[in-house]
Amino acid sequence: MIELHNAVPHAGSEEANTYQDAILPKVSRTFALTIPQLPPELRRAVANAYLLCRIADTIEDEPALSAEQKRSFENAFVDAVTGDADARQVADEVAPLLSNETLEAERDLMRQLPLVLQVTRSLQPPQQASIVKCLKIMSHGMHEFQRKAGLQGLATLHDLDRYCYCVAGVVGEMLTELFVDFEPALAVHRNTMLRLAVSFGQGLQMTNILKDQWEDRTRGVCWLPQDMFARHGIKLGELKSGKQNAGYAATMSELVGIAHAHLRQALDYTLLIPGKHAGVRRFCLWAIGMAVLTLRNLQNNLDFSAGTQIKISRKAVARTILFTRIFGKSNAALRWLFNSTARGLPLTPLTAEWSEPSTPARTWPKRSIPHIADVTWRETADAQEVRHR
Repeated sequence: MIELHNAVPHAGSEEANTYQDAILPKVSRTFALTIPQLPPELRRAVANAYLLCRIADTIEDEPALSAEQKRSFENAFVDAVTGDADARQVADEVAPLLSNETLEAERDLMRQLPLVLQVTRSLQPPQQASIVKCLKIMSHGMHEFQRKAGLQGLATLHDLDRYCYCVAGVVGEMLTELFVDFEPALAVHRNTMLRLAVSFGQGLQMTNILKDQWEDRTRGVCWLPQDMFARHGIKLGELKSGKQNAGYAATMSELVGIAHAHLRQALDYTLLIPGKHAGVRRFCLWAIGMAVLTLRNLQNNLDFSAGTQIKISRKAVARTILFTRIFGKSNAALRWLFNSTARGLPLTPLTAEWSEPSTPARTWPKRSIPHIADVTWRETADAQEVRHR
């Protein structure tokens, strides 16, 4: 159950707000670009949620920590967010253990956890409840996958679906709850948006996984699905950059096609947001546009050996920003723009699970993840209770 101690919001200090604004571009150039597009009522909440997710990610990615330490620290971190643990004590315990493998900005973010939580405490109770639910699912899910991670990759495409949900789909659900709280008119689309949000997160995460696969391998992990590559005679544990073959290229094209299919659902999600909320649309559209451009670079350079080789240019980002500003209120124009940008990309049909009728509580791949099957939707009820207090 979600329990938020001292959930009544209070004004965050000027120091805390200033720190949040200053640290964001140091830990994410992409979100430093997209989050400011949101209206003020959403901007602080989304930025704060991102920073908290980044702290969870930092703990889980730290190579100097054992699996047992990571699990203990993730639990302590979530307890600090809910008010069940002292944030200063958690920060002082974790921060000194972070190695130079972790960016200095991320280490500073960990040290400043109490300051970040000052902003969290200033948010409305429904916003806090959505963030806590996301962090609980994410921290548990990341740990479960990280402790089994290796160069052999994930066993199946379904496992990739589950991983993407735990690190990205659940963020899409959280953002949806924040959007609906901001714009009550979206309530009629809530169930549809929650379902599409999982696909939205999957599309973005798959794009990053494909782009960053060689850098991930240097850290001893691979998030690609064994079963798909095995069909072409590829063993992921033996994969070497610069030595890929036609089987590797064929599988990569198929995965690019799956990510493309998910990003089409991300566009459907975005077009449910009223055109009058141009900033919220831009927040979504810029992320989609940059992902599609990255997939295009991937498809045109399947023999790449480093993410820098397929990085999208500043000029391409500027064009995405310009065109989405021009066409941002027209659904028809935005569909045309998406189709034009994605022209030439493979489009792989999604597996049957993605098209099965479902309620948000049973959306694929959530229903296949044991640690949230019996918990998540009790938390939703709790969040609603907090909303009406």
